[in-house]
Amino acid sequence: MPEKLLHIESGDLARVAYHLGNRHVPVQIGQGFLRIAEDHVLEELARKLGARVTHVEAPFEPEAGAYSGGQHQHDEMGHGGKIHDHHHDHDHR
Repeated sequence: MPEKLLHIESGDLARVAYHLGNRHVPVQIGQGFLRIAEDHVLEELARKLGARVTHVEAPFEPEAGAYSGGQHQHDEMGHGGKIHDHHHDHDHR
C-alpha cells in the first residue's frame, strides 16, 4: 500500500541516518537512499544536512531495528540476564 514518503539522497547518507536514528523514526534503507514518512521537520533537517529530498508515494518498508519485533534477540537477552543474576546471587552465598 503506497504511503507518502520522503526519499532522501546524500553523499553522506550515514550522517543523515545517524540524525534520523537519534529521533527514533522508522527508516527504510535502500541502495543510496533513505526513506521516511513525510514529516516537514525531518525534511528540513535532512536538507540542512545537505541531502536532496523528494516526495514519493511508495510502499514503506522500514528496517526492523534491534528494538522492534526482534523477539528472538529479546528472549536471548532476558535469558542472559537471568543467568547473570543467578551467578551474581551465587557469589554472595
